[in-house]
Amino acid sequence: MSEYKPSVDEAQPLDTAAALAEVLDRVAARTFRDDLIDAGLLIPTGVDGLYGRSEVFENVVEAINRLVTQRGADQGAEVMRFPPAMNRADFEDSEYLKSFPNLAGTVHSFCGGEREHHRLLKCLEDGEDWMDNQKPTRVVLTPAACYPCYPVVAKRGPLPPEGRTIDVFSYCFRHEPSLDPARMQMFRMREYVRMGTPDQIVQFRAMWIERGKALIETLGLPHSIELANDPFFGRGGKIVADSQRAQELKFELLIPIESEEKPTACLSFNYHMDHFGEIWKFYTADGAVAHTGCVGFGMERTTLALFGNHGLDVENWPASVREALWGKQ
Repeated sequence: MSEYKPSVDEAQPLDTAAALAEVLDRVAARTFRDDLIDAGLLIPTGVDGLYGRSEVFENVVEAINRLVTQRGADQGAEVMRFPPAMNRADFEDSEYLKSFPNLAGTVHSFCGGEREHHRLLKCLEDGEDWMDNQKPTRVVLTPAACYPCYPVVAKRGPLPPEGRTIDVFSYCFRHEPSLDPARMQMFRMREYVRMGTPDQIVQFRAMWIERGKALIETLGLPHSIELANDPFFGRGGKIVADSQRAQELKFELLIPIESEEKPTACLSFNYHMDHFGEIWKFYTADGAVAHTGCVGFGMERTTLALFGNHGLDVENWPASVREALWGKQ
């Protein structure tokens, strides 16, 4: 493990216990990240939260993905696979910017002419800012795997009486640079998305809470299910978060990765009520605004949980875990 060296800011005298706790958290995160990098599992890019993955790491991700597919084989889900970018107009309609403007990622491109291009090259040569002529494109980075599927389904008209279930899997982006390897800026989510009546969504979520727990138990990982809320932005965000908790709209499956005291959310179980149905105007078979919900599997986080709890050498993982992931060897 490489030696951790505090930054200039961290080396200053600490005035509060909170500041000390923050530094200690960063040290712990840096240590685990360094272990993963030293083992060749993550490949640093020079940007916190942005990593390449090794073959071993990807083999674990693929094995977890197969397990999720097996658990959802009876769902009759329609498979949709989208790139890690979505239509900017749909993104704006989703109201994501109302709640999480600090996490959003936009895609810009050069929109100048010859003169602007020469200016850009001069800025690069002089080490100056070259972004003046970069303009927003019609796409943004996908913040959650389920977002692109709602407008697609809405265009088909009313849902069938049994509702609809969609299987989505995508890289997602959230702008929250961190030394914690479990808090990546680009990561993959596998989701089953349910659309239908309130009863259908509630039953779906209850079923997947049990299935999610069973899957994690198969992997030999300690865990707990906790009521949660999303990280809504701004002063009004606390009110929205409190409402989300009061209505019990979000639960998370937490697994200790770096510490027992601060376990990490690796799976989430969400009930959106009629939020997306109202935005994109899609309805149940009887004409009511459709409700939606989803179960999300954090692929990198679940993989990191395996390395954090069973060690960095997959050959030394418990035989039962290896068999669950790859079958009898």
